[in-house]
Amino acid sequence: METVYEKHAKVFKAFCDEKRLRILELLHGGEKCACVLLDQLDLGQSGLSYHMKILVESGIVESRQEGKWTHYQISAKGSEYAIALLKELTTPNTVTEKNNCCER
Repeated sequence: METVYEKHAKVFKAFCDEKRLRILELLHGGEKCACVLLDQLDLGQSGLSYHMKILVESGIVESRQEGKWTHYQISAKGSEYAIALLKELTTPNTVTEKNNCCER
C-alpha cells in the first residue's frame, strides 16, 4: 500500500524534469494525442511513454485510449491536489512550537 509520502513524492517527481515540464506546457493548451506530443518534442516513443507514465501516476495528467493512440490532458483534480500540497508543505505553521533540543 502506498504511503502518503510516496504519493507526495510522485507529484514532485512529475515536476522535476525539464521534458515533463515541456509536456505540461504543451498540455496546457488542451488535450493532445501522443502523436502530436512526439512531433513537438525531441523524444522517441519509448521516452515519451516513460515521461507520460510518471505524469499519469502522479495524477497531474490523465489519459484515454482512442484506437491505437493515447490522448493526454491535465487533470483538474490532480492539478488542484498538487497546488494544495505545495501550499501545505511550504506555508509556515502559525502555531509557535517550542523547540526543546538545546534546553537542558
